Amino acid sequence: MGVISPKFFMKAKKSLGQNFLIDKNVISKIVTEVSACNDDLIVEIGPGRGALTKELKKYNSNILCYELDRDLKNILQALEDDKTKIVWQDFLKSNIKDDIKDIKYNKLYIVGNLPYYITTPIIEHIMDSNINFEKLVIMVQKEVADRFLASPHTKEYGYITVVLNYYFDVSRVINVSKYAFNPVPKVESTVLRLIPKKDKINLDFNKFKDFLKKCFSQKRKTLKNNLKGYDWSKIKTILDKYNMSENVRAEEISGEILIEIFKHSL
Repeated sequence: MGVISPKFFMKAKKSLGQNFLIDKNVISKIVTEVSACNDDLIVEIGPGRGALTKELKKYNSNILCYELDRDLKNILQALEDDKTKIVWQDFLKSNIKDDIKDIKYNKLYIVGNLPYYITTPIIEHIMDSNINFEKLVIMVQKEVADRFLASPHTKEYGYITVVLNYYFDVSRVINVSKYAFNPVPKVESTVLRLIPKKDKINLDFNKFKDFLKKCFSQKRKTLKNNLKGYDWSKIKTILDKYNMSENVRAEEISGEILIEIFKHSL
């Protein structure tokens, strides 16, 4: 594989979940997925040593990078110019809408090699930010990607699967070897493409998330046990419609039917 030799070798910080992407082929695949134009904006989460940022700059788009590790300043500040800016802040504490309000752009793309231990909070932060974007291209732990892409009746299927597939069309771009990183992590990775759905079913998304968390709160328990406090007679009407038992578990129900149950239970 083509490997980048970092100009400055710095020890990755375990506390920040740092594993720097060094495989040129994987970087090229991510950049191709973003496919931005010079009047677009790219938000990059966790640029690290800037290996991906350098390639994204070839689009001549506006780029806004969020980096928490100030020890990377010597490397990343060299990439700043009129169109590329580094925000030295925890992305989870950012106000994305506020940060991009003065940037003129056509389409917005979000990209990142996400720290595995906070992948879901980062995605939820993006969804909660109420911004319109074209595509989210992210590197995540393969096991997490499998959960995002899971089908009912599998152990990987859960709350986050249904939430993401309500909000996005989710697809796998490429699986990535652990040797594409420095230092080498213990797990394999996956690049995912998430495209916001334009025809989402209209519902109160925050209430829907709370409902799903209850549905999957104890996966070995039945839906009925997890949804105490809801009008079970209304829920049973939907289960009967699809010939499902009262003892069904949430992991056996498709996202579409869970949406129908949620809307009917209000």
